[in-house]
Amino acid sequence: MSVELPFAPVDGIIRRNAGELRVSADAAEQLARRIQERGAALATEAAEHATADGRKTLMAADFGVADTQDDPDLPIAPVDRIARLDIDDRYRVSMDARVALAGILEAYAEDVAAAAVVLARHADRRTVIADDVETYFELDAYFPPG
Repeated sequence: MSVELPFAPVDGIIRRNAGELRVSADAAEQLARRIQERGAALATEAAEHATADGRKTLMAADFGVADTQDDPDLPIAPVDRIARLDIDDRYRVSMDARVALAGILEAYAEDVAAAAVVLARHADRRTVIADDVETYFELDAYFPPG
């Protein structure tokens, strides 16, 4: 699966959390891949909500969001492509839904990036690497939130 999301904004999210640590290109790529998987899954769920309501257009409410973030760092066009990865062509994605999904994915990326930074520091490294991102997901499988 190709990654639709450009790595630069994802790298920026990791760097916001990294402080003095460096960030490997592989870490940004791995996080972009995980963001894409999460976004496609969320869009599939949103499409089920829209179908249940008799609509073919995904709305922000289908993502469980009432207010959308004004200016997310993640670009909207790639987020739109991510939303359409696993849903039928018969669905449309409203602009509010795209912005809502971008905001959700950005918050998700912030959480993962913060955890990856903790893992890099715990390993006594000066660079956040792809393994830190992957380790987060391995740990999350053992200790899911809530």
